[in-house]
Amino acid sequence: MVTRKSAAQIALMRRAGKVVAEMHEVCTRAARPGATTLDVDRAAREVIAKRGARSNFLGYHGFPAVVCTSPNDVIVHGIPSADVVLADGDILSIDCGAIIEGWHADAALTVPIGEIDAESQRLIDVTRQSLEAAIDQVVEGHRLGDIGAAVEGIAEAAGFTVVREYVGHGIGTAMHEDPQVPNYGPAGRGLRLKPGHVLAIEPMVNAGSAGTETLADGWTVVTRDHRRSAHFEHTIAVTDDGPEVLTLP
Repeated sequence: MVTRKSAAQIALMRRAGKVVAEMHEVCTRAARPGATTLDVDRAAREVIAKRGARSNFLGYHGFPAVVCTSPNDVIVHGIPSADVVLADGDILSIDCGAIIEGWHADAALTVPIGEIDAESQRLIDVTRQSLEAAIDQVVEGHRLGDIGAAVEGIAEAAGFTVVREYVGHGIGTAMHEDPQVPNYGPAGRGLRLKPGHVLAIEPMVNAGSAGTETLADGWTVVTRDHRRSAHFEHTIAVTDDGPEVLTLP
């Protein structure tokens, strides 16, 4: 069932979103050559503790961390580890969330580690642009399909592919609520958006083919051809005044 949130409920999600934005800020600083992905997770834990929030990732179906750290060909759900050392030229997706008084926010970004090559930078830029195009569709009267069509149009025009097995989602008192929000498909179809709908939109864009594989740990999802992937996400509310991104500083 797709629920609509009240102004008071969205205000709590906005508070959670600011915690997520702070987590992204400190994690981005921690993600440097020579650091481990476990260092990135530790930085995020400090923010959660300082702000009196709870992580919606830690313990989710057994996930052992507060951040998904996904380098290079890892699309999503990478597990932070002391054994994964970041190197100059890598890219890293940082995906995390927070809960304030029972209300969730969720966001991701992909950052360069040191100096990266031009194609990796273009992948990051296009994926971010695809999310921005999707956010522009989060207005009253538009359809869910308009969001996916916007992502797909930007990504494919740049020569990249959109992951189909993993999608965005509604969000509220649970991290994953109805509806699912695909990053592909025809415009003009699906749920008609109304004020109070809150969506976590998260394009995952591959440099090569769209194929994915899940590693033996049951979490880590990689590109089948081992080319790089980028991931961006925001939690966005439909309001009378247009889209409001709740996971900004």
